[in-house]
Amino acid sequence: MSDSDIHYRNYNNNNNHYYPSSSSSSFSSCEKEGLYKAILSRRDVRSHFISDKNIPNDALVRILNAAHHAPSVGFSQPWNFILIKDKSIRQQVKESFLTEYKKSISMLDNDKTRQEKYLSLKLEGIMESAINICVTYDHTKFGPFILGRTSIAETGVYSVCCAIQNLWLAARAEGIGVGWVSILSNEDLQKILLIPEHVRPVAYLCLGYVEEFAAKPDLENAGWLHRIELSEVICYEQWGYSRSAISSSDSWSEFCSNIQ
Repeated sequence: MSDSDIHYRNYNNNNNHYYPSSSSSSFSSCEKEGLYKAILSRRDVRSHFISDKNIPNDALVRILNAAHHAPSVGFSQPWNFILIKDKSIRQQVKESFLTEYKKSISMLDNDKTRQEKYLSLKLEGIMESAINICVTYDHTKFGPFILGRTSIAETGVYSVCCAIQNLWLAARAEGIGVGWVSILSNEDLQKILLIPEHVRPVAYLCLGYVEEFAAKPDLENAGWLHRIELSEVICYEQWGYSRSAISSSDSWSEFCSNIQ
């Protein structure tokens, strides 16, 4: 049994917590490869769900536990996860999507070409996926004083987004697709899911096994937008100081040469 197998086993059996010993604090080459594979092959899945294949309970627990181990401001862990299998509840969410989707179509009335492309896109898998998960933000948890949230209130929501990313990557490692449905009314979600007024829905996710994970994101394949080059989103020391401004004598020149 490899070290990674032992770590995986301990993760499952230690009350859903995994605190690595000092001897396992580094990653093997295979573990690094697995992490980057999950990151780079993660997809926002809206179609090709295998409708008759359920997610095993142990896999779902691992995915949720990965989400629950995300970093959070002041260790506040301000998230909750509403698990939804009931078809009637999901149908109500689907109806909210359809209402909001119609509104979004009208925003492109002055750009018929882009509107036509938009209409061709599959944007949700609410009914087809195995399970839906609504991830919420509760600003009152451990409050009102939250260490680190005193100056930037949004760090609470950012923490929930970290949990969502953990969930997404863990699902990808399990071979399970995730799609984030953002064309929804939060007010509708509050009513449908009986979410308290002080709790904010952050993400509505559709999870399930899929026929394939595309080599590129669906929107890139469809020509909606393209992947921006890494060099175009990096600034050095101050905003706007980009790679083109770096001279051969600059301390960043060697780093720049490593960006493809």
